[in-house]
Parts: sequence; C-alpha cells; structure tokens
Amino acid sequence: MPLQDERPSASSDPETEQDAGPAVRRDSTGSSSDGESSRRSFSSDASSRLSSPASSPPKPGTFDELMVSARDLSNLSLAHEIIVNGDFHVKQPDLPQGSLERRVKEIVHKAFWDRLEAELNDDPPEYEYAIRLLEEIKETLLSFLNPGANRLRNLICEVLDMDLIRQQVDNEALDIRALADYIVFIMGKLCAPVRDEEVRKLKENSGSVVSLFREIFRVLDLMKMDMVNYTIQSLRPQLQYHSIEYERAKFQSIVEKTPSALDHTTEWIKETIEELMSAKPIATQESGPPKATSAIPSPIVVLNTGYVKLLSWDYRKRALPETLMTDEVRLRELQQRLGLLKAVACVLLVVYNTVGGSVSGLPALADRLKRIASVLLEGVHSPSFNMTEALENVSTQICSELNKSLSERGYPALPAEVQLSLKGQICSITEENNPISSLIDERVQLYFGRFLCTPNSHPAPPTVPGGLSFVQPELAELGAHFARVVRFNMQVYSPFYTGIMRKLLFSAAPGPAAAGAAQAPVATG
Repeated sequence: MPLQDERPSASSDPETEQDAGPAVRRDSTGSSSDGESSRRSFSSDASSRLSSPASSPPKPGTFDELMVSARDLSNLSLAHEIIVNGDFHVKQPDLPQGSLERRVKEIVHKAFWDRLEAELNDDPPEYEYAIRLLEEIKETLLSFLNPGANRLRNLICEVLDMDLIRQQVDNEALDIRALADYIVFIMGKLCAPVRDEEVRKLKENSGSVVSLFREIFRVLDLMKMDMVNYTIQSLRPQLQYHSIEYERAKFQSIVEKTPSALDHTTEWIKETIEELMSAKPIATQESGPPKATSAIPSPIVVLNTGYVKLLSWDYRKRALPETLMTDEVRLRELQQRLGLLKAVACVLLVVYNTVGGSVSGLPALADRLKRIASVLLEGVHSPSFNMTEALENVSTQICSELNKSLSERGYPALPAEVQLSLKGQICSITEENNPISSLIDERVQLYFGRFLCTPNSHPAPPTVPGGLSFVQPELAELGAHFARVVRFNMQVYSPFYTGIMRKLLFSAAPGPAAAGAAQAPVATG
C-alpha cells in the first residue's frame, strides 16, 4: 500500500508485490470547470427544487433522526476536509502526558502484556492470550490485501490457520517465535516504503517473544494509518469531481431531517440585508413629494457582504452559519492571521505618518520594522495575550530601530517628543474607535470584497488600498485563500441561499423590485 509520492517497495516476487496493495492512482479525474460553475445561478430549476420550503411546517425530529443528521454532518465535514485540504491525513492520537486517558490506556496495555508473558512462562506454557493475538494479527494482515490478492491471502491463512495452531497447542508443538518471524516477513511485503526501517528493526529484534509481539502491534497500528491515508489519497480525485453535488445532497438530507438546520444562516443573511438596505438610501420621484426609500440589494452583493463580515466574526458570542460549519477551522485560522496583519499594518502606518520622509523609501528598514512588529505581536488572537504590554515593547523596539537607521545615514536621532508621540499612538491602536484601526479595518474589508468580485480566471490580485502596502504580499495570500473558500461554499450552498433570500426580500419589500433582486442570477465561479 504505497503512499503518495512513494514507490512500492522492491520485491523479488512480482506477484506478491502486486498482491500487497493497490497502486497509487496518479491520474486526476478532473474537476468542474470554472465556466461550468459560473453558469449555475441562484434561479436554476434544480436549485429551486432543493431549496423550496415545504408547504406545511416541518415536524419535530425524533432522536433517531437527529442522530442520523449528526452522522451525515460528520460525513459531510470529513468529505469536505478531504476535498479542500490537500494536506489532510489521519495520524495516531497523541494523548497528553499524565492525562487520565493515557494512564488508563497504559495500565490496560501493561496488564495485557504482563498476562501474556506470565502465560508463556508457565510450565507447560499457556496460549490463550497468544491465540487471541494471532487471530487479531491475521485479520489485520488480511485487511491490507486487495480483493484479488488470492495467493498472499492463501499463504497467510495457511500459516495462521487457527485450527491447526490450536492442535499444535494441544500437542505442545507450537513454535510461537517462528510464527512471529513469519508475521514480520509478511509485514515487510505489505508495508509502505516509509515503514521499511521499522520492519527491519522487527527482524533484528532478539528480545523476548512478548516484546516482539508488542512491537509488531505498534508497527501494525502505523501501517493501518498508512492504509487509511492511502485510501484518502485515492478517493480525493473522485470526491473533488463530485464534491459540489455530494456536499449539497448531504446538506439537503440534514435540512430535511432537522427543522432548525438553517436558522443561523437565515439570521446571518437577514442581518446583512438589513445593513445594506439601511446603508443605501436612494431618492425616488413619484407623483407626490420626493421621499427616501431603500435600494434592494442583489443576491451577490448580499452574499459577498455577508462573507466579508465573517472576517470579524465573534465566535465566542455567535454560532457560525450552518452552511459554513465545514470551513470553521479555516475561517478561524484566517481571522487569526488577518488580525496579526491588521495590527502590524496599524503600527507601520503610525510610524510612517509620524516620522515622515526621513525613513521613507527604505524597503530594508520597512521589512525590519514589519518583522519586529510581527514577532512581538504573534499570538494577538489569544485571549491571554497582553496587547498593552506587547505594544509597549513594539514601540520601544521600533524607536530603537529607527534611531539606529537614522544614525547609520548621518541623521540625528528622533526628538524625545516625537518618540513619546510615536509610542503613545502605537499603544492606542487598541482603543475603541481608534481612527487608525478603523481605517485599516475598512480598507481590509474593501480589499477582501474586491477579491470576491474578481473573476476566478484573473491572474493578478486586486490593487491594495492605501495604508496596506506594507503587508500586501501576506494580504494577497490570505485574500486568495478566502476567495477559494467562499467560491466553493457559494457553489455548494447557492440553492439554500436563494430560498432564504427570496423569502426575506419578498417579505422585506414586496413588489417588482424585490422580485427582480431575488431572482437575479448570480455567477458562482
């Protein structure tokens, strides 16, 4: 069972090598093209069928239905992670040192191996626990084989024939060490190349039979993880090809079984619509005197605005919309990285606005200042992070670096009042309604909104607004990642968003304008 980017281990027996596991699929089945995705709209018939509300109120779900929905959500989350995260893999759980679970596991395992050692040291030896081990090892080895690997399957079943082994136990003719050596030999045929060194150590193990079996089980557990990750790599092209339809169908089944499955999503869209309608008054001239009315936002404007709001989402106070649950980890990580970049941008904007031309046009100095601020503000998202102390350290280090740069170029050091003003402005960026912080927040949201409006085929990132040029490369990377998450989410869940917005827009402002806005097609590519 070779892993990705690894070749099967060499074997002198081609047939055995063929039995040992499926070859890695190097071909890609392709994915939905951007053009095909962009042709999907919020007003498509298929979308309407998926998202149309029932004519009667949904019935309360039973406990069994809720459990089925939970299982569907778990499967949906796993499939989504495999699709969007190319580095996703399964690994052995690493229990914390001293934790109750780890201590219980160690005690149970020690009791088992002590019991096995005691049985084998009896005169005559007892093999009750040893037979249980051999049965489990046999099942594990067979699970690694391809369905057509009959030759190797027959060899394993012949040597690890449990009826024959029990007869040998009854006649005191069982050679447990020989069986262990054969198991190690078969493991060498089946393991991925990355485990060759582990198997070599097993072959060189000259300790007791119990210690050898203990190591065999440890390596078998690693081989199980290898097999799972190999299967994930093999499934990923197929999942990617059918990802949109699969995730949409899974979520649709959850919606059908759980009446409240779209409550948070509805609230998120409703708030966004209300904000847009209250922020965009337009004047209309009718037969009477002029009066103000609210513009009806288009669905794409509503969604893009709602997505940008996720950048400042307070996860401690509000649950994420249900349609974004599978991307919660990515969105949290993106928010954390963005928080650091915004803090660094605020600091650098204060520095260059305060000090002025004597430090402008020096890319090396700007990089040093950015590195100082990034290092000292690392962890800014943590609740235990002391922002006040960190900003004091940042201001002190930056003043020192500025004076050093000025001295190297023959300029006098910054006056004491300038340094005091600089430190005060840097330390105040965390204050509520701070103009620098507010400006940076607005321009970051503008920049990410531009990313969502930029066609997927556009090679270059959008132009960065003023004040963000110091962190432009990092922002462009985050913006591209955010746009990929949003576009995939829009492709999958557009039918559900359509149903919600039609209902909200019709109820908010019935009439031709609302109907036109609700039915407007939206490009999802």
